[in-house]
Amino acid sequence: MMNKLKTDLKDIDQLKNLSVKSSDFKTIHISIAEQQVSISYFKTLIDEKLLQSNLILPVQNRALDSELWQLEDIKDWIPIDDVEITDRVEDIQAKLFKGYAIVELDQYDRKCVLVNVASNEGLRKNNDTENEFSVVGPKVGFVENLDTNIRLLRAQINIPNLIVKEITIGSTSKTKVAIIYIDGVTNEQIVQTLEQRLKQIDYDIIWDTSVLDQFISDNSFTPFPLYLTTERRDRVVYSLISGHVAFVSDGSPYFVTAPSTLFEFFISPEDYYLPWILGSFFRLIRIFGVIFSLFATSMYIAITTFHYEVIPRNLLEPLIFSRKNVPFPPLIEVLFLEITIEFLREAGARLPTKIGQTLGIVGGIIIGQATVQAGLTSNILVIIVAFSALASFATPIYKMSNAIRFLRFPMIVMSALWGGVGMFIGIVFLLVHITRLTSLGFPYIVPIYPLRVLDLRDSFIRPSFQFLNHRLRYLRPHSLIRYKPEPVRRKKNDFYDE
Repeated sequence: MMNKLKTDLKDIDQLKNLSVKSSDFKTIHISIAEQQVSISYFKTLIDEKLLQSNLILPVQNRALDSELWQLEDIKDWIPIDDVEITDRVEDIQAKLFKGYAIVELDQYDRKCVLVNVASNEGLRKNNDTENEFSVVGPKVGFVENLDTNIRLLRAQINIPNLIVKEITIGSTSKTKVAIIYIDGVTNEQIVQTLEQRLKQIDYDIIWDTSVLDQFISDNSFTPFPLYLTTERRDRVVYSLISGHVAFVSDGSPYFVTAPSTLFEFFISPEDYYLPWILGSFFRLIRIFGVIFSLFATSMYIAITTFHYEVIPRNLLEPLIFSRKNVPFPPLIEVLFLEITIEFLREAGARLPTKIGQTLGIVGGIIIGQATVQAGLTSNILVIIVAFSALASFATPIYKMSNAIRFLRFPMIVMSALWGGVGMFIGIVFLLVHITRLTSLGFPYIVPIYPLRVLDLRDSFIRPSFQFLNHRLRYLRPHSLIRYKPEPVRRKKNDFYDE
């Protein structure tokens, strides 16, 4: 079926049958005077102390000296105001995902009591994203508690189709890992493949979700991240509604979504919060920045070592003047500056925030000026390396930024050995390598290879929302349509016609 996802349920039994697929959905049965009382709730959305004090204990205590004949008796026993009796499935579903508990009697097939036991605790006062910051849009990040993270997701996706499966990994740590997907959207083969790989992990302690990322990787001999790791809630929500599957371990604030493609690492959630023209422009700038960061210094070596003839005459004289006092070949010159930049970047990341910022700014200026005055490097190369370092920071995902930083060094060596031919050989090897990569069995550079023309609409540019209503076809989702955009009738108010 390729139609729109159906979330309208006919009765409460259908709602419970769909919700019971999730590991955090619980049902308690209490026997009271030959009556069977069922209490159903999502444990990630409720406060267990409120459940005990405001619902379970009052019902048990009053049942000892009172008879239970109807649902109104239970409503009178509960010592809070936010209690209602209803038979509307829409209201039951909405309240269930807001932290309410459903109380049922066997003799009432459709009606139930809704009790507010929602949890307002467990969230940090400041759980903003730190590594994936955006100026526009929400800044809600995940925390180190598994139940809190699932609660954050359910607060955004209020449908029973959001399925959470919990498994235990780690022979010593016994760490809970949650596999999350949307039933009716995500292809079951993706979920089964991920679940199978996670269950086959035999390790003693699971420190973070990134450890699981490496265990289930399709290829461990690659610097590229094959799965997208994020701390942003909006990015995980967008991946889930697109047909991906996500997983997270207890004690980690990072989610991993799979399968992932190369393009997803250059997409920022901020692209969708800006007008599509601006979002597309900044995405293209980001992609260009990555290409420049990868090939700028290697191209400098190739030109200054083998291909002086391609330099314009107006630029040749400044370049000769810049390098005439440098005693080293371009390879040593470039490696010296690149390694210095890496030292500054690592030192700034490990030091406290204020000291790290000061070190990065002051250290870069002082070292750059000193190396030029000492004749160790040319001032043109300092500018190129500085621009290359800035361009590498344009990547939204830190793991991909690390891969780009690493790949610069093989390209530098290849261009130092054979010039432009060496660069071409390095590019060919890089293209062949990423073409052979897969993420959870899916090609890494889809929709470029294999070519999926319709999936290219949200790759290099960010189209308007009226063209984003379809999910990615290469994921083979059960529901292809996300929403049906309707033409908006814009009414004009002629204020100046009077």
